[in-house]
Amino acid sequence: MTRPPPPLHRRTLVMLVGVLMAVSYLALTPTPPKAADLGWDKLNHFSAFGTLMVLAGRVWPGRWMLGALGLLAYGGLIELLQTQVPGRAAEWADLLADGIGILIGLALLAALRRLSTNRTR
Repeated sequence: MTRPPPPLHRRTLVMLVGVLMAVSYLALTPTPPKAADLGWDKLNHFSAFGTLMVLAGRVWPGRWMLGALGLLAYGGLIELLQTQVPGRAAEWADLLADGIGILIGLALLAALRRLSTNRTR
């Protein structure tokens, strides 16, 4: 019999799914709300994919590489789908910004791991 995931794990998974849904909506709607714009398109990509990487890394801590590759593929899929959305276009620079956000998320995960390891000593 498998044990249910701990409450923190469940909440993090719910947050991950919620952020994935929000990113998908914002990326694939013809006219995203102005309030969601951080002022520079690439900053939107950095922050979204950094957040997704941190959440994915917390949900699946031993599979950070798989999470990073999956998120990069998700970013690529969004760019391909945007070619079909009126008023949107695919940009290599957006995918690069997604990748940089993922790397920033990985760095944050490493820092969180170090902090939690130091706290238990």
